[in-house]
Amino acid sequence: MSRATVLARGRVAAEAGFVDSCTIRRITGSTTDPNSGVITPTYSTLYIGKCRVQQAQAQAPPTDAGEAYLLLLRLEVQLPMTVTGLRVSDEITIDTSAHDPDLVDRVFLVRDLAHKSHATARRVQVTEKTS
Repeated sequence: MSRATVLARGRVAAEAGFVDSCTIRRITGSTTDPNSGVITPTYSTLYIGKCRVQQAQAQAPPTDAGEAYLLLLRLEVQLPMTVTGLRVSDEITIDTSAHDPDLVDRVFLVRDLAHKSHATARRVQVTEKTS
């Protein structure tokens, strides 16, 4: 069996676990309301489809920011390998989740991109957008 065949089977198997769905979009500019002066970002949609959310670490490592003690939880969103062109700061909104209703409508920002020759899924490190 060739490496390409094994990789194709691995991708099919990985995607079988993608029971959630998401929308990925990128800020492309902004518009300003002439009456209120409120600036609203404009977006382009990069992907709508299946995904999987995983916690990259069992526990959040402690971090000190100034005098504040923070726990920063790192999450990973897994996508089909056909999803290409992602950039840091792209937004991933979870549209549906088969097993965790708390994930729905959460928005994550892409923080790290990983690339490799024989990946079965695109694994993107994210943090939750809270404002």
